[in-house]
Amino acid sequence: MELESIIGLEIHVQLKTQSKMFCACPNDGDIREPNTTVCPICLGHPGTLPVPNRTAVAYAIRGSLALGCTINFESKFDRKHYFYPDLPKGYQISQFDKPIGEHGLVELENSDGTSKTIRIERLHLEEDAAKNNHHKPGVTHVDYNRAGTPLAEIVTHPDFRTAADAKQFLQELRLIMRTIGISNADMEKGHLRCDANISLRPVGTTELHPKTEVKNLNSFKSVERAIEFEIKRQTDLWKTNTPPAETTTRGWHDAKQHTYEQRSKETANDYRFFPEPDIPPMMLEDMAKEEQNHLPELPKGKKVRFMREYFFKPADVRLLVENKQLGDFAEAVMSEALNWLHDMPDADGTAEEIKEKHGPKIGKIVGAWITSKLLGALAERNISLDRTDITPENFAELVAMVMKNHINSSTGTKVLNVMIDTGQDPSNIVEEHGWTQVSDEGTLDTAIMKAINENPDAVEKYKAGKVQLIQFLVGAVMKETKGSADPAVVKKLLEDTLKS
Repeated sequence: MELESIIGLEIHVQLKTQSKMFCACPNDGDIREPNTTVCPICLGHPGTLPVPNRTAVAYAIRGSLALGCTINFESKFDRKHYFYPDLPKGYQISQFDKPIGEHGLVELENSDGTSKTIRIERLHLEEDAAKNNHHKPGVTHVDYNRAGTPLAEIVTHPDFRTAADAKQFLQELRLIMRTIGISNADMEKGHLRCDANISLRPVGTTELHPKTEVKNLNSFKSVERAIEFEIKRQTDLWKTNTPPAETTTRGWHDAKQHTYEQRSKETANDYRFFPEPDIPPMMLEDMAKEEQNHLPELPKGKKVRFMREYFFKPADVRLLVENKQLGDFAEAVMSEALNWLHDMPDADGTAEEIKEKHGPKIGKIVGAWITSKLLGALAERNISLDRTDITPENFAELVAMVMKNHINSSTGTKVLNVMIDTGQDPSNIVEEHGWTQVSDEGTLDTAIMKAINENPDAVEKYKAGKVQLIQFLVGAVMKETKGSADPAVVKKLLEDTLKS
């Protein structure tokens, strides 16, 4: 019997508001001493009244819009009852039948250029519970700093079929949340936590079977490995005719790489939802319009625009979109590069004409120099772009000099390193170091003859048919000219000379 996996995700995104969901306590308890960012409201003292955080509501609307959801213009809070030590009130303020947003869609790109659609069931607001610190068996300390932190819970439909798809979705979700500015979405810091629901069914059937929910996965690797393990575990149960008979909750043991049973899963009836009596319904139409008008460009649209407008390669686009600072820098470099190419003595048209004639080549070179050479040089120094004095104008000048063969790529790399270290203009660096590219044939003759005379064995083998040795001789000329020669010109002159 062939089985298919049915996977859905429940994701909690911690919103980066200044204060908590229903009180004025600072929303930075994760970096404070335990139980120091608390008050009677988030500790659930009798007689206190919660007041919704307007920014958290606006962020939830923004997140819903970014995920393609329909906004409920009338939304409300509900009480969700269950008794854990990390819920000081004995219930959680959440949302049930009228969440902030519903019925969204997120498209994921496949490696073959096609896409798959993941349906979003809902996005709702709720407060986080406190944090249990298990110091040793039988000893647990509760830190209430996290109690009341605003969360956006995002629930997908069971549209995933592989662990890799679930991981890809979470990575795309993190990028969206960061792009719209509502969360840092750092899984390792708990800003984004995932519960994965997994079940199996025979291929060709539509019936949904009891699912297993793996709780509180806090890294992309954990999500992928936990789902893969659970698929294998349930497959083995199906093979012995003992598939899961009830919905259960399991934990993930990262060190041992397996899931373990925790309890039977609660249902909506177990939560005993009822409307929160202390918070009136929220009318959100005006806020929704305001957030829609100020919604920034989303990652998917930005990727399409970068490839269409700047001709960046898909691999470069992913890096540029994931790093906003780098993406903004790349856009500015492209604009400046066209101006530099237009202003050079050997320009072949206006900036627009140059873009029309050479756009794909310019985009390919700019993208490669930013994502490979620039990022590589920054990584070697363990610094970020904003720690340098490199401007888009200077970087564009450097790329234009390479494209116009004023310097070769090897020299360009050396110039880039000096730019990072000193902040100097590339033209000044080239002039100061005497790195202007030599392409004059008369000037190169001496270096070429010296390379031929000093490497008779290589010359003899080249003439005997080992044509790849031409590169060795080119290297000898480049060494003699201290990298200032044009490799293409050198190769042609060498070939012509060795034929005579």
